[in-house]
Amino acid sequence: MSVLVMNRGEVGDTARVPAMVQPPARATAARHGLLLVLILGSLTALAPLSIDLYLPALPDLGDDLGASTSVVQLTLTACVVGLGVGQLVAGPLADRYGRRPPLLIGLAGFAVSSGMCALAPTVEILIGLRLVQGATGAAGLVIARAVVRDVYGPSATRIFAALLLVTGLAPIVAPIVGAQMLHFTTWRGTFVVLLGLGVALLVATWLGLGESLAPERRRADGLRATLVTLRGLVADRSFMPYVACFSLAFGAFFAYISASPFVLEDIHGVSPQVFSAIFAVNSAALIGAGQVAGHVSGRLVEPHRLLYGAVWLVAVSAVALLVVVAAGGGLWPLLACLFGIAVANGLVVPTATVLAMAGHGHVAGSASALLGLCQFGLAGILAPLVGIAGSDTALPMAVVIAVCGLGALASMRVVAR
Repeated sequence: MSVLVMNRGEVGDTARVPAMVQPPARATAARHGLLLVLILGSLTALAPLSIDLYLPALPDLGDDLGASTSVVQLTLTACVVGLGVGQLVAGPLADRYGRRPPLLIGLAGFAVSSGMCALAPTVEILIGLRLVQGATGAAGLVIARAVVRDVYGPSATRIFAALLLVTGLAPIVAPIVGAQMLHFTTWRGTFVVLLGLGVALLVATWLGLGESLAPERRRADGLRATLVTLRGLVADRSFMPYVACFSLAFGAFFAYISASPFVLEDIHGVSPQVFSAIFAVNSAALIGAGQVAGHVSGRLVEPHRLLYGAVWLVAVSAVALLVVVAAGGGLWPLLACLFGIAVANGLVVPTATVLAMAGHGHVAGSASALLGLCQFGLAGILAPLVGIAGSDTALPMAVVIAVCGLGALASMRVVAR
C-alpha cells in the first residue's frame, strides 16, 4: 500500500505520521511512518552508494583501464558533478509536476546507466557514464529532502537526522561489501550491484511512496520563473551562508573520501579490507553525531550554536591534519584528524539543511536542488585536486581539507553577523 503524504505536520518528541495514513492502531501508524523514512532514506542513499561502493577498487580500476590516479578520480568527479547538476534539474521539475514523476524517471535512468558503467571499455567512457549515473541518481536525493519539507515543515531536524541514520549505513556497508567483492569479482561487479539496487528501489518507490505535493501547491510557471527563483535564493542572506557552510564542510569530508583509497592503501600500506574497516568507523561516527544533532538541536542546544561548534570542529581537525601530514606524522594521528572531520560533518549535515531550508517551503524543491548543486559541485571540483601530485603524497589532500575547513568557519562568521 502506498504511503500517501499530502499534509504538512510538525515534529515533536516523536515524528507525526502523515495524516492521509489513517491507522486503526498505534502500531499501524508507526509501521507506515517507518516505511516512509526507510524509502526516503534509501533514496538519499543512492548518492553515497554510487560514490563509496567502488572506492576500494579504485587502484585496481586504474590498473585495469591504464589510467593515472588523477584520471581515475575523475570518475568520482563526474559522478558528484552529475549529482549536483541533476538536482538542479530534478528539483524545479518536482516543484512543477509533483514529486513522483521525476523521481521514477530518475530511478529508471540510474539503473540503466549503472548497467552501462559495468560494461565501459575505457576510462573516458566510464567518466561519461558516471556523469549520467550521478545526474539520474540525483532525483532521489533532492526529492527526498523536498518530501520531508512537504510533510514535516521547518521542524524537521529529527527527520533529517533519521534519514542520515538510514543513509549513513551506505558509506559503512558499501566499502566493506566492495572490498569483499574484490575476492571474487572486479570493479565492474560493483556497478552490477548498483543496477540491482536501482531496479529494487524503483519498484519500492512505485509501490510504496505516494505523492506529497498537492496539485494546488505546484508551481505552474516555466523555466524563466525557475531561474528567477534560483537567482532569488542565491541572493538570499538567510539561505546561501548556510549552503556555503554546509558545502565547504562536506567538501572537506569528500576530499578525504576521494583521496583515502590511495593515501591509506598506497602510502600507509593498509589492505582494501582494512581500508573498508577504517572507512566504516568514520561513517559510524558521522551517523552517531547526526543522531546527537537530531536529539539535542532545538531542545538542549540552539541550532545556530550547534552548527557553530560543529564548524569549529571541522576547522580545527582540518588544520591539525595539515600539520600532521606536513610533519610526516604516522597513520594514527592522521586517522584521529579524519575522525574529527567525520564527527563534525554528522553535526553539520542535518542542522545546516534545516536552517537553510527554513522559510522556503514554497520552493522546497528548488532550494534543495541549489543546496545539492553547491554541495556536490564543490565536491566534484575538489576530487581531482587531492590526487594532483600522484599517489605518493597526502599533502594535496591535507591542503584541500584545510582550505575547506577554514572556509566553512568563515561562512559561519557571516551567519553570525
